[in-house]
Amino acid sequence: MDFRHLTYFLAIVDHGGFNRAAAALYVSQPSLSQAIRVLERDAGSSLFHRIGRRAVLTEAGAALVPLAREALRALELARAGVGAVRELRGGRLDIAAMASPAVEPLGTMVRRFTERHPAVTLSLRVALTREDVVEMVRTGRCELGLLTTSSPLPDSDVVRHPAGSQRLVLVAPKAGPFKAGRAVRREQLAGQRLIVGQRGTGIRAYVDDLKARGVDVHIAVETEHRIAFLPLVLGGVGLAVVTESWADLSTRAGALVLDPTRFDVVVASNLFGDILSDLAAAVAGGIGIAPSANLNPEGEYPSMFEPVHGSAPDIAGQGVANPIGAIWSGAMMLDHLGHPRAAADITDAIARVLATTLVRTRDLGGSASTAEFTAAVLREF
Repeated sequence: MDFRHLTYFLAIVDHGGFNRAAAALYVSQPSLSQAIRVLERDAGSSLFHRIGRRAVLTEAGAALVPLAREALRALELARAGVGAVRELRGGRLDIAAMASPAVEPLGTMVRRFTERHPAVTLSLRVALTREDVVEMVRTGRCELGLLTTSSPLPDSDVVRHPAGSQRLVLVAPKAGPFKAGRAVRREQLAGQRLIVGQRGTGIRAYVDDLKARGVDVHIAVETEHRIAFLPLVLGGVGLAVVTESWADLSTRAGALVLDPTRFDVVVASNLFGDILSDLAAAVAGGIGIAPSANLNPEGEYPSMFEPVHGSAPDIAGQGVANPIGAIWSGAMMLDHLGHPRAAADITDAIARVLATTLVRTRDLGGSASTAEFTAAVLREF
C-alpha cells in the first residue's frame, strides 16, 4: 500500500466525504477517487459505501482506520529520526579505533563532539590493527575509523582524512636502566626486554625495524591488550615503545617517559649557536635579559655562566647595559651548585622590579642606568 493513498483515505474519514477531503488536500476530486480505487484494489475490499455525497465506511474500511493511522505515525517518526541523525540532533555514531589513538586524539574529539551534540550516542569499537579499522568502515560496521600508521594506507573503498601525527616515546620504570632527562638512542635498547603489540601495529613495526637494523632487543611480552603495557612496565617486566598519547597517563601512573623532543635541545656549531641564542633572547624580551650557561653535568670540569650577550664591548663602560642577564646567570650558577632557594630569591627579585616598578634600562624602553637597575633589584632582594 502507498502511504499517500493511506493519507487520502484518512482525509476522507476525517472530513466526512470526497469533496471536502479533496479541498483540504488541494487535489482534484477525480484524482482522489482514483487513489481510493487503487487502495481498495490493494486491500482486496471496498472501503466506503457511496451514499449520495456521503462516504460511509465499510466494515473493512473501519478496520483499516487505526492501522492506517499507526502506519502514518510510524512514517512520521522514521522521518523525524532520520532528520535528527542528519542534523546531529540524535541517533548513534559507531567509531572503530586502535588502542593508542583511542587515548588521544579520540578523547579530545569525543569531548568536543558530545559538547556540541549531546543527544548523539557514540559507540566506540576496538580494532587491533589498521587493517581492522579500514575493514570495519568499508563494510559499514562503523561510520568512522581512527588508526595510526607509519606508512600509506593501501587503496580501499574508504576516504582518508589525516588527523595529525604522533611521536614514539619510551616508557620505563623509574628504577629502570635509563635516567630521566636524557635521550635514549636506538642502539642503547640493545639487550633490553620490550613489551610489544601484535604484528600489524605501528609500534610492533618499529620494534621489528630495530631488530632488522641489528639492535638486539628481546621481546618479553607480545599482547593485543594495549592497556596492559603500563602495568607490565610498572611491574618491571620490560620497557615499552608507545605513541606520545600515552605519555601523560604513564607519567601520572609513576612511569618514566623518555621523549627526546621534551628536552628542547638544539645542537649547532658555535657560530649558529650564538645566533640562535641571541634570537631567542630577543624574542623573549631583549638580548640583555637572557642568561646562559656552559655546563659540565658530571662536575669533572668547571661550568661557566654569563649573559647571552657576553661582554658587550660596544657599550662597555657606558653604564647603559641591562644587568638582568648577568644577575640571572648568577642565579643559574647558584642553582647548579645546589642552592635552589638562593637562586629563586634572585629571580623573584628581578620579577618584582619588572612587575611593580617602572625602573627600566634603555633597551627595555626606560632611562635607568646599569647601576640604578641593579640597585632596584638589591632593594627587592
